[in-house]
Amino acid sequence: MDKAAIFYPFVGMMVLTAVVWVYMYIRRLHFILGQRIPPQELRTPERASAIIPESVQYPANNLRNLLELPVVFYALCLYLFATNSVDVVYVGAAWIFLALRIAHSANHCTINRVKARFLTYFASACMLWFMVGRSVIDLL
Repeated sequence: MDKAAIFYPFVGMMVLTAVVWVYMYIRRLHFILGQRIPPQELRTPERASAIIPESVQYPANNLRNLLELPVVFYALCLYLFATNSVDVVYVGAAWIFLALRIAHSANHCTINRVKARFLTYFASACMLWFMVGRSVIDLL
């Protein structure tokens, strides 16, 4: 197997993060400009949270989430590549992780159904910890 195959889901996660970032600014700017809120009113995150409705904040909350566990995913993918450990199981798990994170983000940024969001988050975390655990076992 081509060890560079691990970079397709790796780059997919970066694209997902960029898409959520753009969507966040579209939602925020649409609200801020539509309501004619002076920028100075949003000078701190606390002030912004008090002014901007929760539903407009969903993408920002998801973006923060995309900078948590996925950081471990990025590091693990680089580790697997650098140590020539990439195989079909790791690549398959990485694609599943990405698919679950896409589902999580789509839910979190729009309808925000907590139970579905939790299930996709938990399943993606389990996939990531499976990959980490397997890499630790392989290292020993």
